[in-house]
Amino acid sequence: MGLDVAVPDPPELADARDLQEYDDVEVQGDTDYRREELEEFLHDGAWDEAFGEWAEHTDLEVSEFEISRELGLFREYDFFWDDFADRVGYHAPGIPEDWKERDYHPDLDSWNTVSGINAAMTELGQVVCDTLETDYIEWEADYDAPEDLPDFET
Repeated sequence: MGLDVAVPDPPELADARDLQEYDDVEVQGDTDYRREELEEFLHDGAWDEAFGEWAEHTDLEVSEFEISRELGLFREYDFFWDDFADRVGYHAPGIPEDWKERDYHPDLDSWNTVSGINAAMTELGQVVCDTLETDYIEWEADYDAPEDLPDFET
């Protein structure tokens, strides 16, 4: 299908929230999330590259994209290095479950629209992570497993 829209600006990660505040993120170990480096990669082309790939395959309609943009969802992404898991993690923004009660946006009219937007935000987050890991990140995890682990040979 594809989505033909202008690429929104990449998110600013410097002022991102503490990961413990997210319900959908669990990180163990080191708290050096390398957000400054990730933000630099996003500005150096990772965001544009990932957005382009995502836009080619998303089911999001232009009207749904505009709602997402107007709500500032693209600015609310958080990307961070998860040293324990040796990967880029992310928190995808979304429309809250109480969107109807809060009169969240005048063009939101159904659960299908909200669900589609939330799913698309999650998909974009994963594409950005994959792009960062494949084309930009050259560092390795600093986490070392304890040496005194039991041997589980069978």
